[in-house]
Amino acid sequence: MAFERINQKDWYKVLGAKPSDSPAELKRQYQKLALLYHPDKQEADVPAGEAEERVQRFIEIDQAWKILGNEETKKEYDLQRRDEQLYTLSCRCGGNYSVFKSETKEVSLVCCDTCSLVVEILQ
Repeated sequence: MAFERINQKDWYKVLGAKPSDSPAELKRQYQKLALLYHPDKQEADVPAGEAEERVQRFIEIDQAWKILGNEETKKEYDLQRRDEQLYTLSCRCGGNYSVFKSETKEVSLVCCDTCSLVVEILQ
């Protein structure tokens, strides 16, 4: 995996997701976008330029999923993009609740990274 390329893209933004999203939510976002942009799902009368853009978008979506869909690469990516303050709280299952300071205004619920428990952020 080329981690130098990871720093250049916000893979969460590519999937339309947030770092606090659960693995199931990330997978749902990926599947939705993959079906939308998959080359086999394109209409035959799409102009060549637009078809190429859609293929590139699909490749980008697939790359985002390869990074965010794997627990190890996701953790490494999250550590690399952590130029800002990250708040974490240990869960009773041994996992963590994590949210970046910049997300605290828009996020009110944070999922554990290993189980289905959720905590609420109070402002």
